[in-house]
Amino acid sequence: MAYQTLLQEYMLIPPVTRAYTTACVVTTLAVQLDLVSPFQLYFNPNLILRKYQLWRLLTTFLFFGNLGFNFFFNVIFTYRYCRMLEEGSFRSRTADFVVMFIFGGLLMIICAFFVNLLFLGQAFTIMIVYVWSRRNVFVRMNFFGLMNFQAPYLPWVLLGFSVLLGNAISVDLVGMAIGHIYFFLEDVLPRQRNGERLLKTPNFLKKLFDPRPEEPEYVHLPELDNVRPGGYEWRHPYPREEQNGQVQ
Repeated sequence: MAYQTLLQEYMLIPPVTRAYTTACVVTTLAVQLDLVSPFQLYFNPNLILRKYQLWRLLTTFLFFGNLGFNFFFNVIFTYRYCRMLEEGSFRSRTADFVVMFIFGGLLMIICAFFVNLLFLGQAFTIMIVYVWSRRNVFVRMNFFGLMNFQAPYLPWVLLGFSVLLGNAISVDLVGMAIGHIYFFLEDVLPRQRNGERLLKTPNFLKKLFDPRPEEPEYVHLPELDNVRPGGYEWRHPYPREEQNGQVQ
């Protein structure tokens, strides 16, 4: 019974949030159980381009470090703000949410070629948090009961927290920069004069993730033009204004 309840709650999580969070947890558990090594997961341009280890383009986003405070902190923030985005501004727009993931991931990979970033999961989390914070500017936040602030300051608070933990701030800055680029292209530029939406979701993604809902029990009625009860067309054969050449 408890298993069924947990499964039901799990399936209620929006699909993109469920898939990404699950992949992060499974990857970390696999490392913890020595099924894989972090050296097989981190971003390495030479191994990707010369050895064709293309899986590193994906696994670099899935590993948050060994089980500990840093892992749980990132997973909780990823789950929370990813779900709020998917159920909020991306509600019924799963394909657009996937495009945000792809766009952010591609930009981070490009940055990783020039900046020494081995794992991009934390940067990806910051990007998600940044987009959510800019779309919820009036939400009041409380960080561990220590301070109150408006939502747009949340990424900067997390940046300061990373500094206190001794983490490299370059990871957070990359996430914030890419989050701002997405926010500008998606929310700011289209509202400018002669502005347009540059990030357009491909139709195949819309068909895959956002199919038009149909009522399974609804049966379309046959098209019966000009048919009246009893099978007789009660309408006058001529328009009212043309009867006897007079307007009626």
